[in-house]
Amino acid sequence: MQLLKNLEWRYATKKFDSEKKISESDLEKIKKAISLSASSYGLQAYKVLIIEDLEIRKRLQPKSWGQSQIVDASQLIVFCNYTKVDEHVIDDYLKLKAGIQELNFDDLKGYGDFMKSKVTTLSDETTKAWTAKQTYIGLGNLLAACAELQIDACPMEGFEPEGYDEILGLSEKGLSAAVIATIGYRSEEDATQHNKKVRKPFSKLFETI
Repeated sequence: MQLLKNLEWRYATKKFDSEKKISESDLEKIKKAISLSASSYGLQAYKVLIIEDLEIRKRLQPKSWGQSQIVDASQLIVFCNYTKVDEHVIDDYLKLKAGIQELNFDDLKGYGDFMKSKVTTLSDETTKAWTAKQTYIGLGNLLAACAELQIDACPMEGFEPEGYDEILGLSEKGLSAAVIATIGYRSEEDATQHNKKVRKPFSKLFETI
């Protein structure tokens, strides 16, 4: 499997070459991989910000534990989960589904009612936790796509979501920063690239029941 070779190649890049930028064509491929990610009910209850503006990234760096990747990488990717999923979100999805699959919108009412009965009854806290989990599926596809393109990436939870929400004006948009990633090309000075991968043996990680 080429996928396994790609995953062997990738690592959490700690130092990026700030002079090397990802091409638009490769960035479009990464965006496509994220868009094809599985999501609960197919709702894609999150938004992905691609931040290239250096000044904004400099403001975000202190809220990211001062990590250099934030400003040195080609792009900073911020996965933002919906903080609320109401009937409008579900109806918008059903309209999109009806249009793409050439279905009658009214024929999807039963499916829509089922989703609404499950989703709109969730507490705010449960909804936020559920939608935040969805972003990690997109993050996984981003990492795999980058590895195939020989583009370096670093998934990051070391940041202050509240700080990101404030600087990027996310709260008023019904969004919250869930997880981030930096993408670009490794610096030759990044010593981490030479480290052997540390993974549990199969006997410890897997159990067949």
